[in-house]
Amino acid sequence: MKKWTLALVAGAMAVVAAGCSNSGGSGGEGGTPKAGVAIYKFDDTFMSGVRTAISAAAEGKLKVDIVDSQNSQPTQNDKVDLFITKKMKAMAINPVDRTAAGIIIDKAQKANIPVVFINREPMADDLAKWDKAYFVGAKAEESGTMEGEIVADYWKAHPEADKNGDGVLQYVMLKGEPGHQDAELRTKFSVQAIQDAGIKVEKLAEDTAMWDRVKGQEKMAAFLASHGDKIEAVIANNDDMALGAIEALKAGGYFTGSKYMPVVGVDATDAAKQALKDGTLLGTVLNDAENQGKATVNLMSVLAKGEAPTKDNTGYDITDGKYIWIPYQKVTQESSK
Repeated sequence: MKKWTLALVAGAMAVVAAGCSNSGGSGGEGGTPKAGVAIYKFDDTFMSGVRTAISAAAEGKLKVDIVDSQNSQPTQNDKVDLFITKKMKAMAINPVDRTAAGIIIDKAQKANIPVVFINREPMADDLAKWDKAYFVGAKAEESGTMEGEIVADYWKAHPEADKNGDGVLQYVMLKGEPGHQDAELRTKFSVQAIQDAGIKVEKLAEDTAMWDRVKGQEKMAAFLASHGDKIEAVIANNDDMALGAIEALKAGGYFTGSKYMPVVGVDATDAAKQALKDGTLLGTVLNDAENQGKATVNLMSVLAKGEAPTKDNTGYDITDGKYIWIPYQKVTQESSK
């Protein structure tokens, strides 16, 4: 009888010990930590690339639960609450509204779950509120500068680009989301780079197309209706809007014969690379989705273990103990050949 009692007690203790080990440790299956990822909306072309990169990089490191915030900040806040309820070991948030990051940081800090923001940079004061809040992304002004340089190089190499011969580059601008940091900085720095190259500019029109290809096509059609052949260049804050503009230009007879329009965008999506090969897109700027996803996973993996992130354990430089910056790269018709 004593032997049976001892065996039962020992078995029960082993089950309890195993249960404690699983529930208090990784928060995931097979010892893999669980992490929650909230994307601002799944049908954004660039963020779809980041999402794919996160899934690939997480293999063997993290069990990631990637959710769609449906371009709604209240929905995203609910997703964060769910991650907290599920006791995730780390979170990565691509905020719908960058000014709402402070609320998310407060939630994360209260639950002591490290949080990494992706692609949309929180306000510096918000990020400074907690030492376990980080950002992975790229400097928007850098992409704008590169866009402007691509246009300036083309203008200088092709005198025929100055259609009216006035020495002034007449352009139209397709902007992303109003107030979005990337939209504002890409707009400002693209034009500034052209001016810094010694070229005078005149803005014929500017409108918001919300990063969207269809809206980009609609806005460009309206620009053509108003300004026609006076337009000498199209600058778009991202590739989707640039590709939409190209569709409107095709409908207007461009890209056949000698009728050409320089169009630039940002992201270097697969569709944009094809447009480069087709000769309809002058240039784009690589917004490195693969490295943004990989850096996010590496950072979350380190944080999930309770370790302090460094270049040695993440593989990326960490600026001011908060930021991992992924550099942009120019991509042109020449470089894509």
